[in-house]
Amino acid sequence: MSSVKIFSGTVNHALAEKIAKIYGIELGQMVVSRFSDGELQPSYNESVRGSDVFLIQSTSAPSDNLMELLLMIDAAKRASADYITAVIPYFGYARQDRKDKPRVSIASKLVANLLTAAGANRIMTMDLHAGQIQGFFDIPVDHMDVAPIFVPYLKKQNLDKIVFAAPDMGAVARVRSFAEHFNAELVICDKHRKRANEIASMQLIGEVKDKNVILVDDICDTAGTLVKAASLIKEKGAISVRAVCTHAILSGQAFARLRDSELTEIIMTDTLPMSGSLDKIKVLTCAELFAKAIQKIHEHQSISPLFM
Repeated sequence: MSSVKIFSGTVNHALAEKIAKIYGIELGQMVVSRFSDGELQPSYNESVRGSDVFLIQSTSAPSDNLMELLLMIDAAKRASADYITAVIPYFGYARQDRKDKPRVSIASKLVANLLTAAGANRIMTMDLHAGQIQGFFDIPVDHMDVAPIFVPYLKKQNLDKIVFAAPDMGAVARVRSFAEHFNAELVICDKHRKRANEIASMQLIGEVKDKNVILVDDICDTAGTLVKAASLIKEKGAISVRAVCTHAILSGQAFARLRDSELTEIIMTDTLPMSGSLDKIKVLTCAELFAKAIQKIHEHQSISPLFM
C-alpha cells in the first residue's frame, strides 16, 4: 500500500497540522513562492512519487486560494503522486450553483471542472452550501457531515425547550437533520434579498415563544442573515438564541454585528482560520473528523460510519 502524505496550502496550515498529528504523521514540507506580480508557485520539498497525497486547502478568499490549490494538484501529479485527494474544508464558489438570473456563470461547475482537469482524483469537503454540487464532478466526492462535531457539543449544554431555526428556506433540510437528533421542532425565517449580502425583509414561520432557539447555517459571511434572524426570533419571545455555523468567513462588519446581536453564542468550526476573536464565538475543530476520513479513504474503507 502506498504511503500517506498530507500537505497544506497557505489557508489551513493550523488545521492541517492538527489533522496530520491526529493521523500520526508529520505534515509534509512544501513552500508557496510568489513572483513580484503575485504569480504563485507551489513546490514540494520532499518526494511524493507513488504516494497517496492529501492536499488541504479551503478556497476562501477564492481567487488566490483556488488557484494555489490547482497548482498544488498539478505539481503533485507531475511529481508522480499515485493518488491525489483535494481536501477542501470550505468549498468556495458554492453559492453560485445555478443561474439565478440571466447571463451569469455557474461557478461551482466551473470549479469542479478545473479541479478535475488539474489532476485531482478525489474531492473531500464539508457542509457544501448546495449538496447537488457533488453531481458537478466526474470524480468521487466525500461530503462530510458536520453533525458529529456540533451535536455532541449542543447536547452537553443541557438546554430544554429547544427549537431549531432555519435562517432561510434553503437551510431547511440542514436544520431538519439537526432537529431530528434532538426530537425538536423547527421554524423558518423566510427572507427576501435586495442583492447579495443585503436583506430587504424577513418573517418568521413557526412558534418560538419561551423556547431556546438554535439557528443552523452553513456559512456566516457578513453575519447579516444570522443577526437579523436572531433579532426577529427574540422579538417573538424566545428565551435565548444561539447559532451553529460551519464556515466562518466573517467578512466586513461581521464581528461587530455578532458582538452587538441578540445571539448568546455562535458555534463554528475551523474550516477557515478565524480573522479575529469574540467571547460569543466558540470554535470546534473538524481535524479529527478529517483525519478519520483520510484514514478510511487510504485503506479503501467506507466513510459512512463517520456520519450521524
